[in-house]
Amino acid sequence: MMPFIDADEIWDYINNARPDRARVREIINKAINKHRLNLEETAILVNTTDPELIEEIKEGARLLKEKVYGNRIVLFAPLYVGNKCVNNCTYCGFRVSNKETERITLTPDELVKEVEALEDNGQKRLILVFGEHHAYSPQFIADAVRRVYTVKKGNGEIRRVNINAAPLDIEGFKVIKEAGIGTFQVFQETYHPEEYKNYHPGGPKRDFNYRLTSLDRAQEAGLDDVGIGALFGLYDWRFEVLSLVRHTNHLEACYNVGPHTISFPRLQHASKLNLNGQYMVNDDDFTKIVAILRLAVPYTGLILTARENAKVRKEVMRYGVSQIDGGTKIELGSYAASKPKNSQNLNREQFLINDSRSLGEVINELLDDGYLPSFCTACYRQGRTGEHFMEFSVPGFIKRYCTPNAILTLAEYLEDYATEEIKQKGWKVIDKNIKTLDETKVADLLNRIELVKQGKRDLYY
Repeated sequence: MMPFIDADEIWDYINNARPDRARVREIINKAINKHRLNLEETAILVNTTDPELIEEIKEGARLLKEKVYGNRIVLFAPLYVGNKCVNNCTYCGFRVSNKETERITLTPDELVKEVEALEDNGQKRLILVFGEHHAYSPQFIADAVRRVYTVKKGNGEIRRVNINAAPLDIEGFKVIKEAGIGTFQVFQETYHPEEYKNYHPGGPKRDFNYRLTSLDRAQEAGLDDVGIGALFGLYDWRFEVLSLVRHTNHLEACYNVGPHTISFPRLQHASKLNLNGQYMVNDDDFTKIVAILRLAVPYTGLILTARENAKVRKEVMRYGVSQIDGGTKIELGSYAASKPKNSQNLNREQFLINDSRSLGEVINELLDDGYLPSFCTACYRQGRTGEHFMEFSVPGFIKRYCTPNAILTLAEYLEDYATEEIKQKGWKVIDKNIKTLDETKVADLLNRIELVKQGKRDLYY
């Protein structure tokens, strides 16, 4: 569990990378053939500035996504459980020094109401978010997870609960693992040690190395499904991209399994925060970041959140994104409160979200754009995580397993929650995707779809 980020090493890769057309195209071709990129190759892509080559990078990412994931997009929703925090991160609305923030922790009954509201909209996958505070102990988080799993309303149920919370020790990770969580996310925010200190002047989060090695402790605890991320806008984006790849390499080298997901949120407005940093990432570079990450780590899920507006999300999704949130509300207690869609109170939220569309609206656009919306959770309940997941994903089986499961979960959504317009579009998309499957699978899948129409739920391969 020693620190594995060497800032000088990463800058050496960036400073010495010399892109030329032949080399860039060689690297793109390597990635399209589903081979991981090393740091030197990734550095060449991040240093590429030729517009024509950048378009080739994006096209390569699009082709690779189609090869590995097909047209499937997995949907989830964030649910903030508590915003008490002892840290003083300068970019966060929940920082302890912000006296304008309303400190809230959902009661058990309030948590149930939030989950019921999410189920009423058709959600099946959640990520629970907690501030870093002694009140949110591993046992508290585990109890919240178990409570979420008990909530059933109509045909609604939450089948997968992920966690975004403070780094834990090994025993803490064991407690949470026993609650049946999916992925545990810890974002390093910035991987540059010196800049990290500037952004974290107080609180336990100030310890760069403890946060950096947190997911090593998760692995030691037997929790092999983890997610990493960086907050783009805190430091040079090229450095952060290489560091994310370095983190992936580290986990694979030490534990034979990389992160299940990588997140790449951009810094957004928050309570009592003015955005004027020199490292803010524009839309063009953001699109390039996503495409490079897809090429660098072919089998790792890429998560795009509602921090981005609908236009940016529509564009960036083409280049490698595999998961997005929909119907997102991050004000504590806001799902059950049924507040107006565009109403946001930054004193009760961590940051500003820019895509406030409902889940139905997001699904409607996905269908229009030819995507296959999915709420699938099969791999996690079948034990296809960690090394087992890599066994399935590395040879390219994700598309083969996930497309039928995505179809079944979309069929559930269409039958239980969709408007008539979305329902008609959804069944057309399902029919189109069935035609792409191996004929040996189609008869059984059609039978299961009929069972869904008859009221059977939670069918999966």
